[in-house]
Amino acid sequence: MPDRTMTVAELRAAVDAFVDERDWRPFHNGKDLAASIVIEAAELLEEYQWQDAPEVAASSADPAARRRIQQELADVLIYCLCLSNALDIDISDAVREKLAVASRKYPSEAYQGKARKPGAPDPLS
Repeated sequence: MPDRTMTVAELRAAVDAFVDERDWRPFHNGKDLAASIVIEAAELLEEYQWQDAPEVAASSADPAARRRIQQELADVLIYCLCLSNALDIDISDAVREKLAVASRKYPSEAYQGKARKPGAPDPLS
């Protein structure tokens, strides 16, 4: 099912069923799942390692590279869902709350089109 028809709750349930079918719940504690998220995120980043902006765009468009990126992104999200299941964190509430905090911290009028915080040094200067 595509994003527009599958809910986060359905994704969490699918991941939960996968974990239960393998009896992996005893291994799913906060620390190990957080470590797994970082490990999988590093594998995702590895797909772009040493690439400049045009190379990133090209690899993101290349079907084979895009498939690898998709797989790594799925791994990250699966572990995030596992962590939310293990800690009983409502992902939708967490994202909405974090966006509200970020909206106050980074008001659009002050950060529109800016990649850095105002006053942060330019790494190229």
